[in-house]
Amino acid sequence: MKKSAILTVLVLISAHLTAQVETGIEVLRKTGFEPLKHKKVGLITNPTGIDAQLKSTVDILFEAPEVDLVALFGPEHGVRGNIAAGEKVESRTDSITGLPVFSLYGKTRKPTPDMLKGIDILIYDVQDIGSRSYTFISTLGLAMEAAAENNIEFMVLDRPNPLGGNRFEGPVTRPEFASFVGRYPIPYVHGFTVGELAQFLNENGLLANQAKCSLTIIKMDGWNRDADFHATGLPWVPSSPHIPYSNTSFFYPSSGILGELYVMNIGVGYTLPFQLFGADWIDAESLARNLERLNLPGVLFRPIHYKPYYSTFKEKNIEGVQVHLTDAKKANLSLIQFYVLQELHKLYPEKNVFEMCDPARLSIFDKVCGTDEVRRQFSEMFLVKDILYLWTKEAEEFKEGAKGYFLY
Repeated sequence: MKKSAILTVLVLISAHLTAQVETGIEVLRKTGFEPLKHKKVGLITNPTGIDAQLKSTVDILFEAPEVDLVALFGPEHGVRGNIAAGEKVESRTDSITGLPVFSLYGKTRKPTPDMLKGIDILIYDVQDIGSRSYTFISTLGLAMEAAAENNIEFMVLDRPNPLGGNRFEGPVTRPEFASFVGRYPIPYVHGFTVGELAQFLNENGLLANQAKCSLTIIKMDGWNRDADFHATGLPWVPSSPHIPYSNTSFFYPSSGILGELYVMNIGVGYTLPFQLFGADWIDAESLARNLERLNLPGVLFRPIHYKPYYSTFKEKNIEGVQVHLTDAKKANLSLIQFYVLQELHKLYPEKNVFEMCDPARLSIFDKVCGTDEVRRQFSEMFLVKDILYLWTKEAEEFKEGAKGYFLY
């Protein structure tokens, strides 16, 4: 046997032995797919829809004699993960199963009646990363709306929130700032599993016209709210090209909002996506020193010099800091980028990132924040204390109300 094949076998054995959690697809399989018998099934998924042995939910359902899988639906990046970030997903035929694949990331983002024709139940199995600006949860809500409108059952195969289930950060999205990167009134870091989120949307009239779908959630077995993804023992499949590892989910909210301005490199285009803050006008040692003096809980900053291979500052030598999480549970992840901006303003008061960017990016920044209040208040003095109440108070209040929708 070749070394590569041996390593693959060892990885699969390790995943099987160490997994502490059974995801929704595995729990469903243990029932003999009982809820799907005598029904025609449509599946919304991507490469993260797997069992603990890395077998695709597509293939599991397609091969199950009890299941009549008739169509696949592709969110951003596609069912098989072969579409780059932001690129439209085209409808096609799946090369492995021969099933039709309908795009939900292009000019059509909500399943149409024609796509759903003949389908009795629509299943959602996609790994989320716990931050509101990830497009998959917008796809979830739109698909639930389509199911309600077309009298089709909807099922969520639940998966862990990789940040655990106790973290809620940031303001709740205002209606006027709702978009595909923040469609629903939840905090920026939302604490829900996708099953819990589906239940929250369904029961709070947050689908179009306050519709309700016939919702079934196949709960996980063995997950608890204190467990981040590493604690589950499950294998991680990149949920998108720049989330290669489960711990990248912790860095995504720490820099992703600032990254929308494209005035600094946040590690996208280098080997450390979302872990860096760099530009050609920053002195690495000065910025790291300033940030370390803040003594932020659970966070350290290291000066770094690097050259991005693509994206902002492509092939330019730049400097900045790398974020190290020493105790992620103590850190307010999504405020890290604002502390970086605060210290940069002290060092370079002439560099106003909100004036340096393309003006069109300000609208995206506000939509990702869920409001323009954050930018307007912060940009007056570039002090985190000026947005601290806004960033934390709503999240704390939301968490209290959200507990009624917790499944674990």
